[in-house]
Amino acid sequence: MQFFKDLSVSAVVAGFVAVLVGFTSSVALVFQAAQAFGATPQEITSWMWALGLGMGLTTALPSLWLKKPVMIAWSTPGAAVLATAGVGYSMGQAVGAFIVCALLITVAGATGWFARVMNRIPMAIASALLAGVLARFAMSAFSAAQTAPLLVIAMLLTYLLGKRWQPRYAVPITLLVGIAMAAAQGRVGWSAVQWEWARPVWTTPVFSWQAVVSLALPLFVVTMASQNLPGVAAIRAAGYDMPISKIITLTGLATLVLAPFGGYALNLSAITAAICMGPEAHPDPRRRYTAAVACGAFYVLVGLFGAAVTGVLTAFPKELVAAIAGLALLATIGNGLVTAVKEEAHREPAVITFLVTLSGVTLWGIGSAFWGVVAGALALLVAQWGRRPAGGQGGAR
Repeated sequence: MQFFKDLSVSAVVAGFVAVLVGFTSSVALVFQAAQAFGATPQEITSWMWALGLGMGLTTALPSLWLKKPVMIAWSTPGAAVLATAGVGYSMGQAVGAFIVCALLITVAGATGWFARVMNRIPMAIASALLAGVLARFAMSAFSAAQTAPLLVIAMLLTYLLGKRWQPRYAVPITLLVGIAMAAAQGRVGWSAVQWEWARPVWTTPVFSWQAVVSLALPLFVVTMASQNLPGVAAIRAAGYDMPISKIITLTGLATLVLAPFGGYALNLSAITAAICMGPEAHPDPRRRYTAAVACGAFYVLVGLFGAAVTGVLTAFPKELVAAIAGLALLATIGNGLVTAVKEEAHREPAVITFLVTLSGVTLWGIGSAFWGVVAGALALLVAQWGRRPAGGQGGAR
């Protein structure tokens, strides 16, 4: 099978790092969102089952089919919205809101309107958006040195030496050194791991206009603006041509099926996608899809074992996770910045996009990724207002 010929150690590690980063950076938000609706421990485990299987299958299967790294994740800003707005609503009302959101995502993909909007965004703006999203996340790799200086410095030195002598395996070696150091310092919490199978729990949906307005619509908006938007930017910055509308439709349909079990919203990923789409996963872009397949397989394991695998992933100290994520994203951030400032006509709007996105500003519940694109597009519009297209005098000859 061609997949096993293309598979490599670096791709498997990239897939594991993507899952490690994705879960440990936001799993607490998902728990809080479930608890806001009064979820029982069994229902929270069901959420992990639904999200793990949903992300795993919608990542692995399309990646195998397209031979390109399709990366799907849960909606982190969506979980934040649910955690704050969900108080006072029952689990049934929440599931009803999830289904409405899933239908809206499916329509956005099936009609192609989201892809048409993305096609009008210049590559410089998209690359600046991605660089801003990733840089904001990667900065925590170095700020983590304030609380775990020995661990972070050792990982940084290992990474630099690995890039010098074994660039293909720099990230895997750095991860192993980080785990070994954390274990030696007694900072790996293995006691939190409880091995058991996850069991799905069905919740009958209850539909109410209050839940649609307060939960479904905000969940849809932040998922499309703060997750799918930078997700498309990550795909294009990596040089892949994918059927965006079909993938968005797939995430909507998967959410629709899994909503009664806690699958609140699936979408394109950006940060974890950059890990599996970058040169650290594999030097050959045509073989990086194996990293996405590996990531999908790890997600499925998380879903099947639920709280057990979540316990393993969260057993690592947060400084280790921040450091390995930031180091794994350095190459992608650099490439994004180069593309963003390459053309002088788009340079300033791209820089504005980057800075607004990096700022982390949130207005009306919508994150900085959306506002970065708005600011960059506005700057580009003002810069080009009234100018004639290059090479012509305004008419055919």
